[in-house]
This record gives sequence, C-alpha cells and structure tokens, in this order.
Amino acid sequence: MARPVAPLWLTAPSRFAQVTRGRARAVLAALALLVAASFLALGVVAPAGAPADPSQADLTLYQTIVDGVRAGGDYYSVAARSLRAGDYPLKPFVAFRLPTLAVIEAALPNGAVPILLDLLALGVFAAWWLRLRPAFARRVPLVVALLLLAGGMAAFVQSDLIAFHEIWAGLLIALALALRRPDRWVEAVAFGMMAMLIRETAALFVGIMAVLAFAQGCRREAAGWAVSLGVLVVVVALHAHAVSEVVHATDAASPGWSGMLGFGFFVQAMAASTALTMLPLALAAPLVALALAGWAAWQSELGLRVTATMSGYAVLIALFARADTFYWGLMIAPTLLVGLAFAPDGLRDLVRVAAARRRITVTRVVR
Repeated sequence: MARPVAPLWLTAPSRFAQVTRGRARAVLAALALLVAASFLALGVVAPAGAPADPSQADLTLYQTIVDGVRAGGDYYSVAARSLRAGDYPLKPFVAFRLPTLAVIEAALPNGAVPILLDLLALGVFAAWWLRLRPAFARRVPLVVALLLLAGGMAAFVQSDLIAFHEIWAGLLIALALALRRPDRWVEAVAFGMMAMLIRETAALFVGIMAVLAFAQGCRREAAGWAVSLGVLVVVVALHAHAVSEVVHATDAASPGWSGMLGFGFFVQAMAASTALTMLPLALAAPLVALALAGWAAWQSELGLRVTATMSGYAVLIALFARADTFYWGLMIAPTLLVGLAFAPDGLRDLVRVAAARRRITVTRVVR
C-alpha cells in the first residue's frame, strides 16, 4: 500500500486511500469504463411518435386528477376517467398511481401545497448540510458541496411540479438518507414509508436500506424497514382491488416497463433531472459518472448507502424505464451531484496508489 497523505478536501482519507496498488488500478480501469459508458447517453433517442415532453403530459394528467378529487370525485373513478381521456393505458393496476398524493393535495388549499413542498425541500437541504459539514475540512469545499446539492434540487422547488409523485418521493428519500444513523433510524424508516406510499418505486430504496442494515447486524433496523415494506404490500393489494372496480375489459393495456434503454439512458435521465440540464450532454454525461464515483469514494456508512441507492436506481432505470418515463431519475436526483465534491480526494488517492512504486524493506543484513 502507498504511504497515506493528508486529504485534499475531506476531513478523513477517501475509501481508496488504503487499497492495494492492484485494486487501485482495477478501480481506475472500472472508472474509465464508467466514464466511457456515460457517453452512450449521446446515442439514446426517443422512439418515433413520442411526445416532445412526455413529462408535461403526465403532469397535466396528475393535476387533472387532483382537481377532480378536489371537486368531490372519488379518486379511482376520477383517475380512470382522466386516463381514458388522455389515451393512457389502464391495465395493469400499476398504471394508476397510489391515491396518497392526489388525496392529500386535493384536501389542502391550492396555496398550501407549494409551501409544503418548499418546506420539505428546505428540510432536506438543512439535514444534508448537517451531515456534510463534518465531512469537509474547510469552508470552501463545504460550500461547493452545498451548491451541488442545490443543483440537484433545482427541479424540486418548482411549484408547477407539485402534482409529480417523483418530486415528493425523491425529497423524502433524500431526507431519509440524511436522517438515518446507526442509533437513530426510526425517522428514516418513517420517511421511507411516506415515499413508498406516494410512489411505490421507492420500495427499491427501502429494500436496499433493509439489506444493508441486516448485513451490518442492525437487526432491529432491518426489521423496521421490512415492516414498512409489509405495509406497502397491504396498501398495494387494496389499491389493486380498487382499480379492478373501475377498469373495463376494453380499456387499453400498458406496453410494459421493459425499456432496456441501458446505462446511457440513466445518464440522460439524471442530466435532465438536475442542473446538468443546462450543460451540453457531452459535458453533463461524464459528470454523472464522476458523481457516482465520488459517492463511492466517501468512506462512511452514509456514503455506502447513497452509493447503493444510486446504483439500484441506475439498474432500475436502465432496464425498465421507457423514454417517456425519464423522470424516474427524480427519485435520486437531489443528492446525486454532491458526489462530485468527494471525487477530488477519491481520484487523487486512486492515482497516487496506482502509481506507487513497490517499497522494499530490509529487515536483516547478512555479513
């Protein structure tokens, strides 16, 4: 192993500071492949006939459902009518979003919902500021990390997106990650459950947290995450039954969610979900890869959990998202770019260790 040196930005060495030379070279090779794979995003194109902005059409649908419920309609009847009017599929039952968000927004005054979203975003920012502050040795890198956090949250303070389920679920996942500690996990489980009850794909995050807790011997925490998944199963079963009451045999069925668009589409989705959308994709794509590598470089339990969560959603989006569901990336967008703040230490340590020469230690001199 190479001789340790002082960190650049962090208060503690990166995860790669004490790896062997062979492992450092292997990680550098993997990182090079990751960056190269990120440029696949340049070749991802929407299928012929796809709307220019599918997210806008979906947003209109969700807002129409909220307005219908606010006017006194039953959620499932209103949702079925709105889906048919917009030529959306009604089968299988997962074509209907869980009613949680629409019912809550319909019960609140119009002006209260944007305020609630802003308060949640502010809470996420504050929670992450508290978690990031001890990680950085100086004020400048901390400010950089917070600016990157703000860049990841740019879409989450837009009041015209309040009907988007991924906006709320993504913030709740980010909050759960920031609040979770080995000795304090109940709040994280609670926010994780809220995220699932708004957008059921948050179950992937909860499952990852349960597996990591179990692997680290935190059995009570693992049980807490497992119980929340059990609650979701019951809710989804009730949801499926309610959907079956309003769906007709002649209603359209979904083409499925096996998009198989690959890692390039994940990169494209993350660029579109963060402040990277302001950059050319050729520049934004490698930054997504470096952000993932940066999170992997942070030697902490939180860094491990964020890395696992990012990786899980990368696989989900690469395999199952369609071109018109790129906004699934919002589920992990708030914290993605913060990984860039950890990248300098990680890259420096990898290069330093990989380039280190073998040291020979003389233990005995024979005369």
